[in-house]
Amino acid sequence: MSNIKVFSPAGKATGEMTFADERLILDKGEQAVKDVVVAIQNGLRAGTASTLSKGEVAGSNKKPWKQKGTGRARVGLRQNPIWRGGSVAFGPKPRDFSQKINRKVSQLAFTRALSDKIASGSVVVIETFDFTEPKTKQMIALLKKLGVERSGLIITDQYEENVALSAQNLPSVAVLRAAEVDTYALLYFRTLIATKSGFEALTARMKAKKTAEEGA
Repeated sequence: MSNIKVFSPAGKATGEMTFADERLILDKGEQAVKDVVVAIQNGLRAGTASTLSKGEVAGSNKKPWKQKGTGRARVGLRQNPIWRGGSVAFGPKPRDFSQKINRKVSQLAFTRALSDKIASGSVVVIETFDFTEPKTKQMIALLKKLGVERSGLIITDQYEENVALSAQNLPSVAVLRAAEVDTYALLYFRTLIATKSGFEALTARMKAKKTAEEGA
């Protein structure tokens, strides 16, 4: 059983909750995690880089000088890529970098990434957030009590405006609903801080581990 620390809304440790190791997938899924993260990052690429080909650069088709007799190298167009102001040879054009990922691969990657977080003790659970108004200073103090020294991902079941606004000015902290968390977010942030309902919703998305009998 994996132990997960539980904190009160004030940031005081109130105990631990257990998570069955049978639900963790730690023996496979590394390649799936890599494939999904690469696909997510490629999907974020704008793909808007564009350069002018020889036919798109303004200019006539007249030769700058005659082919022979000048002592200079022959040249066909002023738009050639060797000259300044000319075209770009084999330059980038707008394209779509998105990749399609199989649903089962995506689910395996998510489960493996979350399993690693739970097994390494990088998940803490807070009973609930007690933010009556947006306060960045209050969020900083709470994260310090929770032991979040570097980056942290706050996970809630439903959108909580005061929590989101309290963390929006912290560059290493993000707030997401459990349904919005993906494999890349699990890897990007060092610590996961989840409410009890958020943690339940998050772990409900984990892939069920097959038993030996089912595998046979």
